[in-house]
Amino acid sequence: MSVVYRIALVLVIIGAINWGLIGFFRFDLVAYLFGGQTAVLSRWIYALVGLAGLISLPILVMRFDEDEDLVPDHDLNHNHDHHTRIDRNPSYGMEFGDEADFTALKTTNELKEEKKDTHSKNKNKNKNKNKK
Repeated sequence: MSVVYRIALVLVIIGAINWGLIGFFRFDLVAYLFGGQTAVLSRWIYALVGLAGLISLPILVMRFDEDEDLVPDHDLNHNHDHHTRIDRNPSYGMEFGDEADFTALKTTNELKEEKKDTHSKNKNKNKNKNKK
């Protein structure tokens, strides 16, 4: 999330707290701190909170991890160390040890083929020994 959206979000939260105080206790904190609702400084704060609300509208449709999600277009041809969806796969490792790496294990078919190969080699060796 960019700095502008963070600042806008802080101002929106301040406005929400102020409206909550008005709704529950009939107490306007901004007016109390800055000299009433018609004071220039209070009006500026109300205006900033309103603008922050408008700036925050895209947050409704924005994914939270959008900034980190994809490599920018201009960096696609370069090998930079960016976090992409592929790099951010969750780790399901155990709490007290490393996750077992099963990628190097052979499949059942590969093991059967190796067993057949070694069996046939041993057969050929035995035949050769018997011939001598």
